[in-house]
Amino acid sequence: MSAVEPLFLRVLGEQAGLLDPELRAQLREGARPGGADGVFDVAGSRFRLLSALARPFVGPGLIITRFQRDVPFSMQEIPEPTPTGEQSLVTRREFRFAGGSQRVVDRIVATGRPGELRSALGERGRIEVLMLCSVTPEGRLRMRSHRVLARLGPARVPLAGPLGLRVDVEDGWDEALQCRTIDMRARSPLLGVVLEYRGRYRRTAAASRDFQ
Repeated sequence: MSAVEPLFLRVLGEQAGLLDPELRAQLREGARPGGADGVFDVAGSRFRLLSALARPFVGPGLIITRFQRDVPFSMQEIPEPTPTGEQSLVTRREFRFAGGSQRVVDRIVATGRPGELRSALGERGRIEVLMLCSVTPEGRLRMRSHRVLARLGPARVPLAGPLGLRVDVEDGWDEALQCRTIDMRARSPLLGVVLEYRGRYRRTAAASRDFQ
């Protein structure tokens, strides 16, 4: 087992027992070297130009400038210590769009507060999202943002009001297809959904790129 293995279960506490049993088992198992392969039913941003304009600030590993359906993707989860010695889980997702691949990276750590995680987005981690974790009635892991911060040098500036962002993620298990499901939407008060991806995937011993 990896040192980061119990991250989600530890943060959920007693609620972890309400997770779908297969999902709970995979979260307990932790990151696997081979990662996962899947297909997003829909993925990307409908505000491609605005997204591109934000890239100089947020850096690589966050901005998506395409929007397509039936997008193959690969995912790797890597346990890594932070500079302060905390255990984190780094997730790298490669979106294989028809016009070229793009990626999204995040680093998740427990904050020490019940039910809360901190997700640093992008390779540089310049956007930080504080997420509250819970379990849906269907047994899915739900993560919802309650605060978003921009890192400006040593300072962390809250993004609220028209500059705010609401992030909702659900990670579940499809018993019929025997695969994981994911549904992520990031919403702006001004623009609506600015980034989304939803689909299904399977964890693999070695990335197959053949998910059907």
